[in-house]
Amino acid sequence: MRVSLLGTRGSVGRAGPDTVRYGGDTSSVEVRADDGSLLLLDAGSGVVHSSMPTTGEPAFVFLTHLHMDHIQGLGFLRPLFNPDVEVHLFGPVSSSRPLAARLGRYLSPPLFPVHLRDLPNVTLHEVGAARLSIGPFTVTSDYIIHPGRTLGVRVEVDGRTLAYLPDHEPALGKEHLTADPMWTSGYELARGADLLIHDTQYTDEEYQQKVGWGHSTLTQAADFATMAGVGRLMTFHHEPDHTDALIDELMGDLMRNRDLPFELVPGIARSTIDV
Repeated sequence: MRVSLLGTRGSVGRAGPDTVRYGGDTSSVEVRADDGSLLLLDAGSGVVHSSMPTTGEPAFVFLTHLHMDHIQGLGFLRPLFNPDVEVHLFGPVSSSRPLAARLGRYLSPPLFPVHLRDLPNVTLHEVGAARLSIGPFTVTSDYIIHPGRTLGVRVEVDGRTLAYLPDHEPALGKEHLTADPMWTSGYELARGADLLIHDTQYTDEEYQQKVGWGHSTLTQAADFATMAGVGRLMTFHHEPDHTDALIDELMGDLMRNRDLPFELVPGIARSTIDV
């Protein structure tokens, strides 16, 4: 399994000389199996860097939730406009409105010039807590703590496991996780994963003013990764105001002050990691 970070920024894009390393594009991750099959996780502005082919095999896109920073690049996914390519879009189910209606609020004028209904070969799949076969990938999804219907996912292929929880507050309102993992959001998705990509948006100080906003600190992500027994933790969903220097400083402080039982991997824009 090979994982590529196409977009790593959270909430809103941020470009400039202070964010070159960790990037300004919003959330999008590409997972490639050993046979070359691709699964795209979220479709923020980073999707423009996708290597997903515009011809040939079906295209698979899994949207963890429908906040703008996770769907704003969807209309720029090139396979959407080729009638010869089957595009399968997976997104969270809702009891109030179908996925087509919710996505159609963005994929329609005046926000986007093309209606969702006019895309030539798109199939929508509404997903809740489930275990799915998507191409060669086994994808397990479950609801996690974040405003609105939000899914975390566990992707298994070629004997390796990725847990992807890009927007996540593991223990609502708590500075430290409970000792009981069964009361911790997302635990089963992350348990024993080879690589965990997890929300690290806030500093510990910022979190005190943003409890319940559905995001984590690097400290909380490290606690969660330790509890789940993962092999590697990759930082993700960087706060728009956080510079490269600040993110490096936060990671350095954590590694100096704690004996981490996992490898801490910086979520660098456009980077690729073999799992």
